[in-house]
Formats: sequence, structure tokens, C-alpha cells
Amino acid sequence: MKMMLHARLVLGVFLARPEAANPSLNDRVEELERVVLKQQELLSSQEEQFQETQHMLSDISRAAAEPRRLAATTLPPKVHVIDNTTERAFTDIENLQQALDHTWFILCGAMVMFMQAGFAMVESGCCRAKNVQNILLKNLTDVCVGTLGWWMSGWAFAYGGPMVDGYLENGFIGTDQFFGAGFMSTPKAGMIEPTGAIKSWFFQWAFCGAAATIVSGGVAERVNFPGYCIFSFVMTAFIYPVCVAWTWGYGFLAKDISDVGYMDFAGSGVVHMTGGVGALVGAIIAGPRLGRFDDPDAFSPHSLPLIVLGTFILWFGWYGFNCGSTLGMTTAAKGMMAAQVAMNTTIAGATGGLTVFTLRLALLKKYDIGGFCNGILAGLVSITAPCGNVEVGPAFVIALIGGFLYQGASALLRKVKVDDPIDAFAVHGVCGAWGTLAAALFDWGDGFDLYHGWSGFACAQDASGVCLKGAWGGGMAANVVEVLAIASWVAAWSTIIFLPLRLANFLRASDSVQQEGFDAAKHSPSKAYAMGEPGAGSCVISA
Repeated sequence: MKMMLHARLVLGVFLARPEAANPSLNDRVEELERVVLKQQELLSSQEEQFQETQHMLSDISRAAAEPRRLAATTLPPKVHVIDNTTERAFTDIENLQQALDHTWFILCGAMVMFMQAGFAMVESGCCRAKNVQNILLKNLTDVCVGTLGWWMSGWAFAYGGPMVDGYLENGFIGTDQFFGAGFMSTPKAGMIEPTGAIKSWFFQWAFCGAAATIVSGGVAERVNFPGYCIFSFVMTAFIYPVCVAWTWGYGFLAKDISDVGYMDFAGSGVVHMTGGVGALVGAIIAGPRLGRFDDPDAFSPHSLPLIVLGTFILWFGWYGFNCGSTLGMTTAAKGMMAAQVAMNTTIAGATGGLTVFTLRLALLKKYDIGGFCNGILAGLVSITAPCGNVEVGPAFVIALIGGFLYQGASALLRKVKVDDPIDAFAVHGVCGAWGTLAAALFDWGDGFDLYHGWSGFACAQDASGVCLKGAWGGGMAANVVEVLAIASWVAAWSTIIFLPLRLANFLRASDSVQQEGFDAAKHSPSKAYAMGEPGAGSCVISA
């Protein structure tokens, strides 16, 4: 203010002089007044900032004198705060983070669940028209029976804990939270306190259903519905959840094998190999379809359009499968990781498809659309474990090798007369095992010394924050153990379920049912398609 008064006094004296009557001089004086006003405003603003800074320093000083206020930020956040000394409300940032995480889980989980439609289309298209309804029935049952199995005990065995220092206490299987117990509490009458387990239950349920559905394709067209329902329930309620407990549930594969543990980002081993091995055991015990190797041409896929449609649906859902395995979307690093995963997934699917298509063209001298589709799936399965710790170049190589492995496994199964109608084991079992090994082999750590694994864009580090040297060997060993442990577990329990059912004549359908077709023998209406019938049009799906 004093500066303004001085400026005006000087200007007044100056203007009192005769030469100051010049109009141009008056303009310059007015401009000078404007400059002075701006300077005054700037000084006022700086003074306000100085006062705000003083207030902030004062607040910090008071907080330092009251440790309880600082400690409050470490208390667990709650929707309902009953006791301020043991809990606190969510901050604005935490509210936004929770909303984003829940939205991400629900969106990605819904995409994975929609993959069931893809499995249904691929499996029904690969089989004969007379069994389409029966294939669809098993797909629907996998979802519904699997849901109850996951709710009753699956989640509890996989993620129920108890946990000690962040790891599953017994390292083998969870023992709490059966039937969703503990997902919500009632701290006070009229108040319900939810937990984050609800969003995780939904997301992981979708993965559980995928593992069970893989098996249905491997035993298609000759397994009775009641016998298959028994296996589907056991798979979702016990077999698959234990595999999850060892890995994503922070069991022994995450803790005891090496300093860095296993690496299976989205489930090449945990989900796909589990389903693939179950399909192989089921196919062997159930035996081949009646006449499968006597007249191979009679077992050609009845609908390539359904196979292609199903493949595109699965590819779409795979982005929920892989990208959703970031398990959140609240930081820049997680967003960038999801983008890296999406890019790897895209490259792998395309590479696997073109690899198998080219191989079949060289072998058959004709275009094989079914092989193209299974090649895409082989590439996607191969990249599912390493999608979060490899660059795009290795993703290409992983899918390329996966395509060759799929083709070799598919040919080998036919040679030894194992009847797998949709190549479930070749796609999911073989490529699932390969993808699990590739996650360690191609890890983007520096050479074979540093290792990233679950650390994402950073190297695995010791307690002091220094990159672990020689960690790659431990990561590779853990993933080898993962493949062996899961394959052995699933093979053993699948045998325990399927073999007694077969010996009791409860698993395999009779020859007469197989000849007539499941739809005509077991379903109403008696066929899936009403083609050429009065009022039906040329191709209308009736069921």
C-alpha cells in the first residue's frame, strides 16, 4: 500500500510540470499506474501464500506433538466407524481407489464369465449335430454347479487362510470362509460392514468355471450327464481350489521353493493345465467315442461358424482373463502393466493362429480353419502365465513355440488313439505347461541373473532394496515344481473320480445312445436344429 501511495505522489508532482500536458506522456503515466497495480496484487498474493505456509507448519507442529493423530492413518479403513481409536473412515483417495478396483474386478470377471459362451460355441461346433444339446447342457451345468462348489468350499480351500506373515499358514489348503463366512460383519445393529473379499470371490469364481469347462470338451459325446456333474462339482469345490491355494493363495509354491517363488500371472498352469490334465485323464478313462478311429470322417466338426465365433469370444474374454490379473487399477504402474499384458496377449494369439495354420497348410495342402482357431487358443494359453513379465518379442517366440507344441501333441494323441474331440489337452494342458515354464525362461530380468517375476517392472529385491543376484534359477525351479505338482495332483484326483464312475458303468454312455445321439435319446426337443421343417425356416435354432 505504501508503494502505491509513493507512486501516486511522484506521478502527481510530475504531472504538475508544464511538459506533462503532452497526451502521449499521459498515456505512459496510465500504463505505469497499471504496472504498479499489478505489482501490488502480486505482493498481496505472496503475502497470502506466506500465511498459508505458516498455518501448514503450525499444523505439522501440532501433529508432531500428538502422535495419536499420525497413527490414525495406519488404522484399518471402514465403511462404518464405531471406534475412532481402532478404525477410521476411508479417505477421499481411498474411496476412489476402492471404486476403481471394484469396477475393474467386476468388469474383467464378467468378461471371463462370458468366455463360457465361447467354450460352448467351440465345443458344440467341434462335435456332431446330434449331440449339440448335450454339449450345451454340460457347459451350462459347469457354470451353475461350479458356482455352488466355489461358494461352498472352493473359495475357502483356495483363499480362506488363515494367513501368517502374508502366506498360507499350512502352505497347502485354506480352512476358513466356507459358504462365504466372514465376507461381511455387523459391528452394530443396522450396520453391515463389507470386505474386499467379495470382489475377489466374483473374479476368481469366473476362473474356476473356466478350468472345469475345459474338461467337458475332452470327454464330449460319450459321457453321461450325471457322472460328469459329479466330476464338475469335485473339480470346482476341491481339485482346482487346492491348486490355487498353492499358488495365488500364497501357499508353498509362493513361499518355500525359492526366494522369488513361482510366476504364473494369469493361470497357464493354475487354470489351463489343470483343466487340460483333467480332460486327458477323462478322455483316457472314458475311452474313445464309438467308431472314432474306424471312420474318422464321420466325426468331423459339424459347424465351423460356431467354432470361429467361439474362438473370437474366447479371445475377447482373454483380455479380462489376463489384464484383469493385475488385480487392481489404481496406480499408473498397474495401468501400464495392463496395457503391456494386453499387447502380449494380442501378439501371442495372432502368432499362435498363424503358426498352426501354416503348419496344417504344409501338411494337408489345404486351409484348415479349425486348426487356425485352435492355434489362436494355443498362443493365448501359452502367454497367460508370462504375459506380465515378458516383452513383446519373447511373447511372439513363446506363442510360436506353443503353436508347434500344440500341433505335435494333437498329432500324438491321435496316433495313440486318445479321443479328445476339441484337443483340450493339446491346447490347454501342453501349452499351459509350456507357458508356465516360459514365464520363468523368458522373464525380462537382465540375462539369467536378475529376475522380475511378480515384481513387474522392477527386479526382485532383498530387504535392503537391492536386486537379488542369481534369482532366475530359483524362479525357474519354482515353476518346474508348479508344473509337476499341479499335473500330479489333477491327474491323481481325476483318476480317483473318473475311474470308479467308469467301473460302475455310470460314466460312459451306452453304444445305443452314442449311435442315436444324446439329443434324440436324452433331450426334449430331440435335436438342436430345426432345419427345413414347416414353419422353421432353413436354419433356425430351436434349443
